Amino acid sequence: MSDLEDRPSSLPEQTINTDVMIVGAGPTGLALACQFVRYGIDFVIVDQHEGVTPYSKALGVHARTLEIYEQLGLAKPAVEQGAIARKARLLKRGAVRAEFDLSNLGAGLTTYPYVLFLEQSKNEQLLYDYLKRKGKTVDWQTELASFAQTEEKVTADVKTADGRSQSIEAQYLVGCDGPKSSVRHRLGLEFAGSTFERLFYVADAQIDWHLSHDALQVCLSKDSLLVFFPLKGANRYRIVGTFPEQFSKDEGDVLYAEIEQRIQAEAEFDLDVHDVEWFSTYKVHSRHVSSFSQGRCFLAGDAAHVHTPVGAQGMNTGIQDGYNLAWKLALVLNHKADETILETYNQERLQNAKHLLQTTDRMFQVAAGSNWLLAFFRMTVLPLVAPYVFRLNPVKHLLFPLISQIGINYRHSSLSQPVGDGPFKIKAGDRMPYFQVEGESIYDKLHQPKFHLLIFSTTPSDVQLLKLELEDQDPQLVDFSIIPIDPQVAAVFNTNQAFTLLLRPDNYIAVISTDPSLNWVKRYLQELTTP
Repeated sequence: MSDLEDRPSSLPEQTINTDVMIVGAGPTGLALACQFVRYGIDFVIVDQHEGVTPYSKALGVHARTLEIYEQLGLAKPAVEQGAIARKARLLKRGAVRAEFDLSNLGAGLTTYPYVLFLEQSKNEQLLYDYLKRKGKTVDWQTELASFAQTEEKVTADVKTADGRSQSIEAQYLVGCDGPKSSVRHRLGLEFAGSTFERLFYVADAQIDWHLSHDALQVCLSKDSLLVFFPLKGANRYRIVGTFPEQFSKDEGDVLYAEIEQRIQAEAEFDLDVHDVEWFSTYKVHSRHVSSFSQGRCFLAGDAAHVHTPVGAQGMNTGIQDGYNLAWKLALVLNHKADETILETYNQERLQNAKHLLQTTDRMFQVAAGSNWLLAFFRMTVLPLVAPYVFRLNPVKHLLFPLISQIGINYRHSSLSQPVGDGPFKIKAGDRMPYFQVEGESIYDKLHQPKFHLLIFSTTPSDVQLLKLELEDQDPQLVDFSIIPIDPQVAAVFNTNQAFTLLLRPDNYIAVISTDPSLNWVKRYLQELTTP
């Protein structure tokens, strides 16, 4: 779709100046733009396409992304428009061999203890509609022609929908322009990794069969992958599969009839695939960029990392890239932090990308690898143990944080100060754990785009003294909440002692301490402005 007819371009004839230029308006670029709206940062976002994608593309939305959406007021509409993964069925030679519950896999760990199936097109529309409500837009059909950077700024030339050349000057540029990123190419950054020789196929269609529409259907095979994901709407499914290793056609040469033939052969039971909305074939790359930044230019999303679709990590990871970068750029642009804080974007997200590629590669081998031992496990052992294993809390608490991305931590980051976190189960660099305060999620107190000082205390007089210490803090930079220590809090943090923690604007713990004074808070915030 295109909004070119009913809205003016944000690009005037003359050179325009802005804080940040975003190249690419997929889910990563749109989510980054939404964060800049929260922080009051001026930006221009351009994309060479006509509008948000009409294709479903990426599908899974994980808990960490929904926590980010919650701050934008988008979590509720996302859940309403999507389909929660209620359960999974394992099929072998056409028969159901196992079934297990997925709807509450992360119970007690987040407000969103499940995987949500919501097509990329709908995610993009949610984000784009948010921007429009805030008086912002995307300059569609606008292509980056060139850019150059100095120590003070980035200057870019773009070609607009009507063929004009336009110059944009920004303090920073972020490339969210996908796996073939022109920003990455122009920066000359290495994109090392490998390519899976297997050819993947994907299709969205309606399916008539004997199976109910309430489950993720996985067809087990010795050397390939076939999964049916339920989508919103009667009998609608996303179909994802692989051709066998010996299949030698190139991506663009595969006909839909060959895909359907492959689906029928792998499923091994009667099904009627019809009303195909779209289909695609592709080879999967497993690569990450050598650096997420160079000078005043940054990369995020598929421009910085690509991997197998197993685990539905890609779109979520790109959104988290932008979430990590936005608050740091905002602090620098608002003169609340020195530019050196921007180095932590590469430090934190490159480490995550490396780990992500290793994890998704392993997951793919388990799901579809041809190794005889993995095939035996997948075909014989998994159907027997899965219904029981997925009921075990230790397994849930291991798997769900990994898949949902709530388990990502930045303990290695220079922004995480471990001094004083020794007695705690939760450490500096961890995501703020989920728990309830008076029946409401702790995350309800964390919607403002600023640092959050959380004071956990059982003594009101101590709190009043701390309030006095906070009076000289910038209210635009940090706010505070008082949390009573109840059995749930004590269990989460492994302490009954009064303590205080400082959360970064992305709700990761910067410092956690039992020190009753707030000198460490002041010192931490002062160090942000020190080069």
